[in-house]
Amino acid sequence: MKSLLGAAAALAVLANPGVASAQATTPWSVRLAGTYIHMADQSDAFTALGLNFPSNVVDVGNKTIPEVDVYYTFTPNIVAQLVLSYPQTANVTLGGPTAGADLGTFKFLPPTLVGQYHFLPGETFDPYVGIGLNFTWITSVNLSVAGVPLDLKKTSFGAALDIGGDFNVDKNWFVNADIKYINPLQSDVLLPSGSTLTTAKLNPFLYSLGVGYHF
Repeated sequence: MKSLLGAAAALAVLANPGVASAQATTPWSVRLAGTYIHMADQSDAFTALGLNFPSNVVDVGNKTIPEVDVYYTFTPNIVAQLVLSYPQTANVTLGGPTAGADLGTFKFLPPTLVGQYHFLPGETFDPYVGIGLNFTWITSVNLSVAGVPLDLKKTSFGAALDIGGDFNVDKNWFVNADIKYINPLQSDVLLPSGSTLTTAKLNPFLYSLGVGYHF
């Protein structure tokens, strides 16, 4: 009887590759990816240098960055994703009356923690949606206009919305495509007096493609 039960269990595992995959891996996974950050570039109207600048003239350049993700699987459907990178340099220009003026650069570090719901865990294609929290830390601010130095508010917290899918090559390797939207991601542009010149609202979409490994 025990041998018959054991054979039945083995057949059940073979008949369901998702179960076999789940039993063969630990809760941990990693992914290496390239991520394109598309900034919304929204800002409030302001007056400077005796000129009136309309809204949305502060332009923070779009950027492709490397990304490392760490996943922890709580259940086959519930997965946590921690998005990591290293400080990235952003270029800032000014439109309006001084279109194309170079304001300088700053660095930003945007770790994000997301909870994902996977609809088809263990299947070849596993789509998911997610929601989480982004924390962006701004450093190395080197901005100025007409010789007047500018500063930025150093931190921003925002919600992260997530949609994507895993293409499982085998029980360990997978290819992932992912889109995230972060709102708000913004920073006050500060004059030397500490007063706010304008608020730059980046609120980016992040388009990501990478390769992952289930341990």
